[in-house]
Amino acid sequence: MMLSVLKRLLRSAVIVLIVTFATFSLMFGNGPGIARAILGYQATEGDVQRKVVQLGLDRPLLVQYGDWLGNAVTGNLGESFFTGQTVTSALATRVPVTLTLVVLTMILTIIISVLLGVAAAVYGGWLDRALQFVAVLGAAAPSFIIAIGLVFAFAIAVRIFPATGYVSPDISLGGWLLSVTLPVISLLVGSVANAASQFRGAVLDVLSRDFVRTLRARGIPGSHIIFRHVLRNAGGPGLTVLSLQTLGLVGGAIFVELVFALPGIGQLANLSTQNGDVPMAMGPVVVTIIIVLVVNFIGDFANTMLNPKARTR
Repeated sequence: MMLSVLKRLLRSAVIVLIVTFATFSLMFGNGPGIARAILGYQATEGDVQRKVVQLGLDRPLLVQYGDWLGNAVTGNLGESFFTGQTVTSALATRVPVTLTLVVLTMILTIIISVLLGVAAAVYGGWLDRALQFVAVLGAAAPSFIIAIGLVFAFAIAVRIFPATGYVSPDISLGGWLLSVTLPVISLLVGSVANAASQFRGAVLDVLSRDFVRTLRARGIPGSHIIFRHVLRNAGGPGLTVLSLQTLGLVGGAIFVELVFALPGIGQLANLSTQNGDVPMAMGPVVVTIIIVLVVNFIGDFANTMLNPKARTR
C-alpha cells in the first residue's frame, strides 16, 4: 500500500515538472518580447536589451527554470513585472474564491449524481430517459454559456441574485451564498449530467452481475443490496470519473469567474496574460496543477480503499 502511494506521489511530481517546464518555456522563452511588453512599443532596442538583462531573461532557459523552481519549492513564485506584488500574496486572496466554486460544485455533484444515477438505473423508465437527455444537453452546453443564461434569467430579468461580484463569508454569509449560487449552478449542470450518467452505467453493470442475483434469490431486501453491495462496487468507476472531472471544473471555473467578475485565479490569469505579466500568469498554472493532482490522488486512494484488487502490495 505504501509503495502504491509513493509511486503516485512520484508520478505527480513528474507531471508537475513537465507541465511547469512546458508552461515556463512558452511564457519566458521570448525575453525581448516580455521586455518590450513591459516598456511599451516606443522603447528603443537598447532599452529592451537592458531590461532583458535586468530581468535575467538573457540566461539559458534551463537556468531560468531551475532558479524559478528552486524558489517555487520554498513558496516564492516571484513578483509582478508591473506592480511588484508577490505572486504568492496575489494567489492568497484569489485561490479561496476558485476553491469555493470547485469544492461546492464537487460536493453537490457527488450527492446529486449518485442519487440520480442510482435512481435511473434501478427504476428506469422516464427517469432514465430524462437523465440521458440531460447528460447530452449538459455535455453540449459549455459552463460559460449556461452562466450567461443564468445571469439574464435570474440577475437581470428577475433580479434574485447579483449579476457580478463576490462577497466574502467573513463580511456576510448570506451575501456570500447569493454571490456563489449562480456560478456554482453554472458548473453543476454539466458536471452532474456527466457524472450521473457514468454512475448510472456503473450501477447497471453491477446489477447485472451474478452475485446480485444470488443476493436477491436469498431474499435480501433491495435497499440493502443497493447500499451495501452495489454502491460499493460501482463507487470505483464513479470516483474515477469525478476525479477526472476536476480539471474540467477548474477550467470551467476560470471562465465562469470572468462572466460573474469573481476575483479568483481565472480573473488573475486573464489579466496577467493580457498585460504580459509572466510571473503572475505562472501562479494560476501552478495552483491549477496542484488542485488537479491532489483531487486525482484522493480519488485514486479512495478507489483503492473501495476496490482491494486495485491495491499494490
